[in-house]
Amino acid sequence: MVMTDDFNALLERIITFRDQRDWKQFHNPKDMAISIVLESAELLEHFQWKDSKEVENHLKTNKNDIADELADVLYWVLLISNDLGINISKALSNKMDKNEAKYPIEKTKGKHLKYTEI
Repeated sequence: MVMTDDFNALLERIITFRDQRDWKQFHNPKDMAISIVLESAELLEHFQWKDSKEVENHLKTNKNDIADELADVLYWVLLISNDLGINISKALSNKMDKNEAKYPIEKTKGKHLKYTEI
């Protein structure tokens, strides 16, 4: 499986954005990985301390902000995978193959156990 045209277009836009600003010099794997965590934490803030009903209400008025945070996470995932020479689409497909083997339907359907507990 190869990266989709959408991912390729997004990646080209991200690289152009970065390169036009001469930011590649700051983008080492450690700092990009940290950026993924930081952006993920900003996503988590939307849900922290909220019960199911509060999350439902929060989504009604903050969906665009949540979308921005998800986009920030994806930005860094696409950029670091590119810089490390990882085809993220292929990596995800390979990981799904492993997950399907670890979590067979007949043993895991409707359960939230870790694979070591099934």
